[in-house]
Amino acid sequence: MLLACIKSEQLKIRRSFIWLAFLLLPVIPAVMGAGNYLNNLEMLKSEWFSLWTQETLFYSDFFYAPLIAVYCSYLWRMENQNKNRHLLMTAPVPVRDIFLGKLVSIGKITVLTQLWVFALFVISGRLVRLSGLPPAQTLYYAARGILGGMVIAALQLLISMLIRSFAAPVGIALLGSITGFLAANSRLGVVYPYSLMVIGMNANKSEDVLSGSGPVFFASCLFYILLFSLTAVLLLKRRDVNA
Repeated sequence: MLLACIKSEQLKIRRSFIWLAFLLLPVIPAVMGAGNYLNNLEMLKSEWFSLWTQETLFYSDFFYAPLIAVYCSYLWRMENQNKNRHLLMTAPVPVRDIFLGKLVSIGKITVLTQLWVFALFVISGRLVRLSGLPPAQTLYYAARGILGGMVIAALQLLISMLIRSFAAPVGIALLGSITGFLAANSRLGVVYPYSLMVIGMNANKSEDVLSGSGPVFFASCLFYILLFSLTAVLLLKRRDVNA
């Protein structure tokens, strides 16, 4: 049944407008980061690593969480209209599979988003005339960002489930990404959900902020993914089934 739910969500996504957001929004921080890099060459001496710090600064601060929120709001949009939620909840489908089908679908798009962001990073590096290829470490940072992004996906799916609006959860994600960037520079970084993708991507840092504390980061991500997913499933069972 879970596979059927995943296929259903994939059909929603296939010809949706979110692919425009997927393609266009990451271009903005790539351009801004490359421009900032060129304007500060006297201070930014680490070439590919320096470019990464600039592009992830804008991407993680303003774009990553809201972009995932757009994906999540879209997947709940149909269910949140009229009485479609009631129809969904009376279908012979486990509530668990309904939520997990959405989460897995968002996970696939999150992976594609990170691959696209990394491709833009490579392209912009070539355009600013950096030599060679990006260090493997930057690809590792991007992969860690996927795990942090899944925390945001689980949280934003929960928020979009509770707030039956398209724009409001996206606004919450924007606020979360800004506060997450601030919290990432404090001791709250590894316990604040919106900071995990910032820390994972090593945004605006020349040294790996997770050096020696990687297990704590991975454990925190898994904890929040499970917490938000279980909370969503329990609320769906208790609130929507009884509605």
